[in-house]
Amino acid sequence: MKIQESSEDYLETILMLKERIGQVRSIDIVNEMGYSKPSVSIAMKKLRENGYIQMDSNGYITLLDAGLEIATQTYDRHKFLAEFLMSIGVTKETALADACKIEHDISDESYECLKKHFKDYKSK
Repeated sequence: MKIQESSEDYLETILMLKERIGQVRSIDIVNEMGYSKPSVSIAMKKLRENGYIQMDSNGYITLLDAGLEIATQTYDRHKFLAEFLMSIGVTKETALADACKIEHDISDESYECLKKHFKDYKSK
């Protein structure tokens, strides 16, 4: 299922924060992404309404199955693309920024072929 790039970014950020700090609240997303509290609040409401996240009474956010699937796919693409770009000489800062852009637009076919090529290259 294709969702908006901004939603993918929010879901990916929730996953990354969960891995790094454990429990995630909206304020953590505000601090991580640099967006305003109202913008994050609106986004979290939309993600809740679409069945991607749930929020408990203390404001802690949990990725539901659909949200976790999208977040994991986006984050895996991000990590791979950054690693690939750095392996060909792109600076870490640029590779991370570019990976964030590419991860949303690359086709599944191109992504899978890049992964296969890189794996084959590394195994030589």
